[in-house]
Formats: sequence, structure tokens, C-alpha cells
Amino acid sequence: MNVVILAAGQGKRMHSDLPKVLHPLAGKALLGHVIDTARELGAGKICVVYGHGGERVRAALDAPDLDWARQEPQLGTGHAVLQAMPAIAASAPTESSTVSSTVSSTLVLYGDVPLTRVDTLKRLIAAAGGDKLALLTAHVDNPRGYGRIVRSEGLVTRIVEEKDADDAEKSIREINTGILVAPTAALARWLPSLGNRNAQGEYYLTDIVALAVAEGMPVVTAHPAAAWETEGVNSKLQLAALERVHQRNVADALMEAGVTLADPARIDVRGELVCGRDVSIDVNCVFEGRVVLGDGVRIKANCVLEDAVVGAGSIVGPFARLRPGTALGCDVHIGNFVEVKNSSIADHSKANHLAYLGDATIGSRVNVGAGTITCNYDGANKFRTVIEDDVFIGSDTQLVAPVTVGRGATLGAGTTLTRDAPPEQLTVSRAKQVAVPGWKRPVKLPKPQKED
Repeated sequence: MNVVILAAGQGKRMHSDLPKVLHPLAGKALLGHVIDTARELGAGKICVVYGHGGERVRAALDAPDLDWARQEPQLGTGHAVLQAMPAIAASAPTESSTVSSTVSSTLVLYGDVPLTRVDTLKRLIAAAGGDKLALLTAHVDNPRGYGRIVRSEGLVTRIVEEKDADDAEKSIREINTGILVAPTAALARWLPSLGNRNAQGEYYLTDIVALAVAEGMPVVTAHPAAAWETEGVNSKLQLAALERVHQRNVADALMEAGVTLADPARIDVRGELVCGRDVSIDVNCVFEGRVVLGDGVRIKANCVLEDAVVGAGSIVGPFARLRPGTALGCDVHIGNFVEVKNSSIADHSKANHLAYLGDATIGSRVNVGAGTITCNYDGANKFRTVIEDDVFIGSDTQLVAPVTVGRGATLGAGTTLTRDAPPEQLTVSRAKQVAVPGWKRPVKLPKPQKED
């Protein structure tokens, strides 16, 4: 199985300097979703046809398992697939080959159609069977703008584009999604013979249907389980609509697996979220990268977690932020407006209010007071703070790294720690408190009167 992904479109309606296929959905480029789908199908070769955005698209997503074909100028979908043929035909057995019994097929996908399910494509591939042309079609209430599937006695005979259709053809509600599977050798034979005598003056990939029919090759169809599987992105409005579809699908899968969501319409997963048993997530939480939540974890409202691991029984939030490299042990409490970055916090420790813990190693049963920060950056380099077990840190404390707080130590409120704090002792760093006898608070002077 070869996969060709068409990703050369300009995307004028996006009104953006960013190439359309690089716009993110759930934190990943549209084209990235399609490439991952091709990989999940087990494609032997993946060729991406790019054009608008040029090397910017390639640089963003290039990988060893991808081939790239540039379409310049852009003369239609048929012309686009033709650019990929040298890459995919090199490894494909020919129709006359007796060396291999494998028949090579090619699946055509689109870089701006990100949510097609793997199961849907597997059904399409099965329908093609290696010797048929298989089209993914859909029945819609409003087919305007789509190519129509023209049938005779139930058999597909051709596809007519909207701008080339007559009134009878425009009334057809079975539409072409553009996704298809064809024998690779047949594609290599058909594509050079395509013409461009149509309203757009382009070489349509859909014209291969008539060529297949003329040869006597069966043309079969399969259908997606949901309409959104074949919806593309041509505007920010459409991108936002598919984002919500995707996030609701993720939310449904989480709830089916036993996760409690306060509101499935108010969660954003922009990567991979792995949850244990009895996890609960409140509203407006964002998960980026790979986040792992252990059994019984509670994420309160309005939290952001990125590339973090949260141990069993821990509580995060509300309004907390866990940045990359955060690892929380079991029964850890991270409270409101606490930020943790590249830090490990061991079992039963707490930072419940208004703290920043960056580049820190924090032991068990540590209490971090409100307003505490680890000063990990000197303007050029970052340094680590080590806080050992059973430490109590008073409020409004600054720990200037590199520094170590010994086991069982206590830091008084308002301390600025610039040297190691010894274990089992109180360390205080603050100015001496002074009361000034006879001091009077200033009073406001009377305002001058305005003259009449």
C-alpha cells in the first residue's frame, strides 16, 4: 500500500502567511494528522505532494519515512498525483510481474482533511481489493460545491464537478470526497492521459473514473461512518468546527474509559492524555504533549498540564500550570496559581498557593508556603534547587539556586536563601523589625480653593 497525500493548496481563505496544512488542530498540524493516519495504516511508502509554502511545509514535518514531491505550478489534483508517481512507482510491482504476487495499490488522501478514521480507510482498501478503483463517497443534504457521483443502473460511471454539472447532475446527493484507492500500475497509466477541458482548466483526478469504466475495471464505493471524517479545512471557521468535533471525540473516548469530565465540551487535549482509574477533570483544562494521570487524580478547573506525570491520588488546581518535565509523586497537592517546571515533587508534598517551582527536586512531606519561588535563572544559566524530605518553607521565600535545603529544615517566612540550609534547623533571612515611637502617618493637604 502506497499513500499519496495532496498538500499543495494555497489556502487563500485562511487569510494567513502560514501554509494551510500547517495550521494546528489539537496542537498538531493538519498535515501531521494525515501523515499519522497513513502510518497507522501501515503504508509501505508515503509521498507528500507540496507546493504552497514550499520548503516550510517540508521542514516542519519531514521524516525518514516520507517522500516529497513538489507540484509547481499547481494544475489540479490529477496533476498533483502525477508528481508523486516517480516516488511510489519505483517500489511497485508491475502488472506483468511474476516475481511477486503482491498487487500494489495507492491510497490518495488530502492534507487538509485531518479526521478520517483508520477503520473507514481500511474498509475502502478492502473494497478496492487490489484490482478495483474504490471511491470514498458520502450522501449529503446539501451537495453544493462537491463533485457528484454519476451512476447507471447502480454502477459508478463518472464523477462530474460542480462547475461542469448540468441541473440534473447538480440534484445528485452522493458526493465525491476525493479519497480513493487505485491499483498503482493503473494510476501510472491513466494520469498522463488526463485532459483539462473543463471549467477550471485543470487536470482532475476524478477523470480516472471514466478511464477505469472504459477499461472495464470495476468502480466500487465505501462510505464514512460520520460526515466530519471527510470534511476539509478551507477557513478558520471550518478549522474551529473540526477542532470541536475532535475534542468531543477525545472527551467521549475518555469517558468511555472511565474518566469523569465535569463538562465534555470544555476540555482540550493537544497531544496524548493517559488516565488511570477514577480520574476526574473539571472544566476548562488543557493537556499538551504527553500527560499521564495516575489513579484517583483530580484536576480542578482552569489548569494547563504539558508533558507532565501526576501520581496517584494527587490534586492539581484550580488555576495551576504544570510545564514540561514535571513529575508529581502520589498524594501531591498543587494548588491555585502554582506553576511547576522541570521539577520532581515526591509523595505527600504540598504547594497550595501562588508558588513557582522551577528546576527543583523536592522530597516527601514538604510544605511550600504561599508566594515561594525557586530563583533558577541568573540571566544566562539555569541552576537546580534541592529540597529534602520533611522541609517546611515559610511564605514569600526565595530560594536562589543552586541551593539545598536539608532534611527536616524550616525556612522562616520572607527568607531569601542564598546558601544551603542545614537540616533540622530554622533558617531565617530578613531585616530586623523596628517600631518607631512617635511616628505619625502623613495626612493629605487641603486642596486650594478656586477663585471666583
